[in-house]
Amino acid sequence: MKSADCIHGTNGRYRPGGKFIASLSMIMGAGLSTLLLPAGSALAGCTDRPGPGIDWSGCRKRNVILSDIDFTGAKLSNFDAINSDFRNTKLDKADLSKAKLMRANASDASAVGANFSKIEALRIVFSGTDLRGANFEKAEIFRSNFTGANLQGANFSKAEFSRSNFEGADLTGATMSFSNLSRVSFKNAKLDDLDLDTSWTYLAQFEGVDLSSVRNLVQFQLDLACGDDTTTLPKGFLRPPTWPCKDADE
Repeated sequence: MKSADCIHGTNGRYRPGGKFIASLSMIMGAGLSTLLLPAGSALAGCTDRPGPGIDWSGCRKRNVILSDIDFTGAKLSNFDAINSDFRNTKLDKADLSKAKLMRANASDASAVGANFSKIEALRIVFSGTDLRGANFEKAEIFRSNFTGANLQGANFSKAEFSRSNFEGADLTGATMSFSNLSRVSFKNAKLDDLDLDTSWTYLAQFEGVDLSSVRNLVQFQLDLACGDDTTTLPKGFLRPPTWPCKDADE
């Protein structure tokens, strides 16, 4: 009998055909175990200690203090961290795509090159955070705080940012094409080379802002938006007669 056609059984003897039977049993057992595990647990070690490269994909860490932790290169896709604390945390190159970060606080964190695409992050705080080159494509970030953040080269295309605050932020070279920027505040922000192609700017606030080098800006976007005498317009653009707006903060 060839060893390829048999396997050592539990009784210490060889059984013909046992290899196939045992393999099928292991496959079925593995499949059943996977079904019984919580979502994300099959691949991610949700009880593993946090650190660089950790895989917490699909894990739930709500209302948890995760400040001052190094998550560099971590796998946090579909991560549920509602109300959690990421202050001063390092998230450089981390993958947080499709994460749930509503009311999380990531102020003064570092998330250079991080992937926040398709996140749900109502009222998240990124105040003073380093987000250079971060990807927020198709993110839903209503009423959020980006004051004083470094957003150079970040991708905010096709995202929802209504009523968010970018006051004093550096958006040099960033992209906000096809995004909803209604009632967003850009007061005193740096917008050099910002791409606003087809973005919706209803009552967006541009007081104290230099728009002279903004890319793909059209007059209609300015007519919808708000500004004042401290707003610098691109050459050839007209200051809307509705400026300054009366109800921008309502």
